[in-house]
Amino acid sequence: MSTTRAPETDGRRRAAAIRRRAREADIIAATRTLFDERGVRDAQIEDIARAVGINRAIVYRHFTGKEELFALTLVGYLDELREAIVLVDEAAPTPTERLQAIVGAFVDYGLAHPAFVDCAQALMRRPGPELLDEISESALFRLGRGISSCLVVLSNAIEAGVESGDFTIASDDATVLANILYAMGLGALQLARVGILVKEAAPGIPTVGVISSEQVRSHLVASALGLVTR
Repeated sequence: MSTTRAPETDGRRRAAAIRRRAREADIIAATRTLFDERGVRDAQIEDIARAVGINRAIVYRHFTGKEELFALTLVGYLDELREAIVLVDEAAPTPTERLQAIVGAFVDYGLAHPAFVDCAQALMRRPGPELLDEISESALFRLGRGISSCLVVLSNAIEAGVESGDFTIASDDATVLANILYAMGLGALQLARVGILVKEAAPGIPTVGVISSEQVRSHLVASALGLVTR
């Protein structure tokens, strides 16, 4: 009489899957640490692998490439960002105050985590078809979920303002505007980091001035309010 070994085989597969997920988590955690310590540009696959105690070939067994690894690292930042904006959103009593608080919290998080800005901008610069070719479907899903979970907090606040009459844009524009504000915010955060603006000293004569993070924050909040009441 023959016996089946399916339960034993299934157990090994589950154990292997658990080890794989744990290794992937270790690699992402090491990437995040290097991002925060050195910045995105200086984080190399060799350094990430060394931090985990593996060789670079093993990194590529778990991720399709550098872009996928960076995308999944960005998801961690987005999860933290969502927690930050939900916290201030829940404490704000009116749609206007909700929008001000969410945009302000976004700026504050970006200033505190410059690698988040670099990572998000690096991925946004890639054309969609390229990302689809270089990042697995499951990783793209996780990235999209991370971004949308943040944007829905913003779009809900905008829609609440439309319903209350505080905002004058069309309700179905809330999602578009949330995406635009996200992209604007990333650019503004880069300006805040550089701290320099360009202006004319005289006709045709350029010069540079100084812009503070507080100014960037104030103008981005004002821009958001202007866009919902145009």
